[in-house]
Amino acid sequence: MEYLLFSGYLVLFAWLVTRVRFFTQTGLNNPQLVILFLLKVMAGIFYGWIGLYYGNLAQMVDTWGYHAEGIREYQLLQTNPGEYFTNLFHDPYGSGLTTFFDSSNSYWNDLKGNVFIKILSIFNVFSFGHYYVNVIFYSLLTLFGPLALYRVMNDVFPGKKFTILLSLFLVPSFLFWTSGLHKEGILFTGVSLCIYALYFGFKEKRFGWKRIVSLLMGLTLVFSLRNFLLALLVPGLLTWAVSMKWPGKSIRIFAGAYVFFCILFFTSRYINPHLDFPQAVVNKQQEFKKLMGRSTVPIRDLEPTAVSFFENMPQAITLSVLRPYPGDVQHILSLAAAMEIDLLLLLFILFIFWRTPQHPSRSLMNFILFFSFSVLLSIGFSNNNLGAIVRYRSIILPLLVIPMIAQIDWKKIYKYISK
Repeated sequence: MEYLLFSGYLVLFAWLVTRVRFFTQTGLNNPQLVILFLLKVMAGIFYGWIGLYYGNLAQMVDTWGYHAEGIREYQLLQTNPGEYFTNLFHDPYGSGLTTFFDSSNSYWNDLKGNVFIKILSIFNVFSFGHYYVNVIFYSLLTLFGPLALYRVMNDVFPGKKFTILLSLFLVPSFLFWTSGLHKEGILFTGVSLCIYALYFGFKEKRFGWKRIVSLLMGLTLVFSLRNFLLALLVPGLLTWAVSMKWPGKSIRIFAGAYVFFCILFFTSRYINPHLDFPQAVVNKQQEFKKLMGRSTVPIRDLEPTAVSFFENMPQAITLSVLRPYPGDVQHILSLAAAMEIDLLLLLFILFIFWRTPQHPSRSLMNFILFFSFSVLLSIGFSNNNLGAIVRYRSIILPLLVIPMIAQIDWKKIYKYISK
């Protein structure tokens, strides 16, 4: 039964990707769209297989745990639909907004898992609870994110179609972590929809209802699945919007705005004790330190002070940008992650020395840099599990890799090598 469902849905959805207007407006032809869709399906199947047979080794048991919860939620729909449609809004802790950034005993912390389980339960209505059939649904849903970003980058870097596609779909950790049944694929879709809506809205100086819906949908997805990411995304989007008024002063606007956000980060608790953002990060770090695993590394404790954050910044950058080192390799996934980091560092060196004189949108590039760096810092400050770090940072890698590779003068490098 599962094989029949899988084959039928695969053919149906492969045809569907050639009919969805958002996909066809990318300028990609039908075979290219089908190949990208099938690439995500294959990565999602591999993700599930790794999680099933090597889950404990690679610390990937979450995907099958979510699958089991999704089936239970699907069964609840059949036996008690009233509970099914209301349980997502029930707060068992009764704490309201006061635990918005808490890591435990918090409705908001539980929300990310509950929303994802609810999505899987909807898939189960059509897949009858088959994991790999759900992968097909998930692949179609999360294809909107990469293609939204592709449409933006293809407009920013005209004539770089295949460079952008390769940079987007062949970054190993991005393809792997955003194609499997986990939250990253939907999170990336949320971020990409926001970028897509604002970029073309600013360019055309017009925000129609479709772009507003895309923006709201993207913000809702991020809010539902990782609320702390929303706290980093919204300031970046707002600064981007302001900088569009004075594009020539974009870098100064971003620098000034993020200095203000940093000050606000450390002083908001004096306005309202519930807005103690530094303590929330410290609590998050302590929660991760309790989750001992094979890829856990020792780190220095963070304290809720500006001095402590400044002192821990090199450690945070090292964790989120440079690791895993070759010495951290313990299994095939960590080996792939270590090799990927080395390759990206090589590409960065090529970008520094062989950059083409292009002039992409300054405000968009500044948004990407400041937003991505804030995400990397938040990961490095709060996390000491290398497996989780690789997964968390996967959603911002295309934002950094595409502009970098698109601006490398490959012809000049070829001439230099062939001398």
